[in-house]
Amino acid sequence: MKAKVTAFLDNLITYDYVLFSSAFTLFILFIILGLILRKKVALAIFFVILAFLILILVPSLGYSQMHKYLFKNTTSLTQQKRLQFTDAIVVRGDLINESKRNFKSCKITAKVHKVSKNKYKNYILKFKIIKRMSIIEKDISKGKTRNFKIIIEPFTYSKDYNITIGAKCK
Repeated sequence: MKAKVTAFLDNLITYDYVLFSSAFTLFILFIILGLILRKKVALAIFFVILAFLILILVPSLGYSQMHKYLFKNTTSLTQQKRLQFTDAIVVRGDLINESKRNFKSCKITAKVHKVSKNKYKNYILKFKIIKRMSIIEKDISKGKTRNFKIIIEPFTYSKDYNITIGAKCK
């Protein structure tokens, strides 16, 4: 757990610090406003609740939305092939840098999940992953496309499956 926290803190960018500090400043301001208006109980409670909502929601939702915008990318699956003599699948795809920044590194993940004839069950099966493999691609310039290949092994599942690809870049 300590390693995850330190890795998260090491990967923060300037925009993250601005977001977190402004959320904390708004939290303090609304708490002070709630204390000043303590004679008007309903208004004071509203400001205190608003302060805690800002403290909880703004950093988490703001962080995820900001990183979606700043590090926007598109992944596409171009080919998947199950190997005959080895328990493996070769997945080929493209990663397109659509942001206005150069990516230092991208973690591209291929996930394999079961498929059913029932559309509601398919939605649930997307969350039950059979196998997951990741690779890291480095130095992708803005507007560029990078081809990649992921080998998912060992893969012994014999029934019908789907493969989804996603990337997290920084």
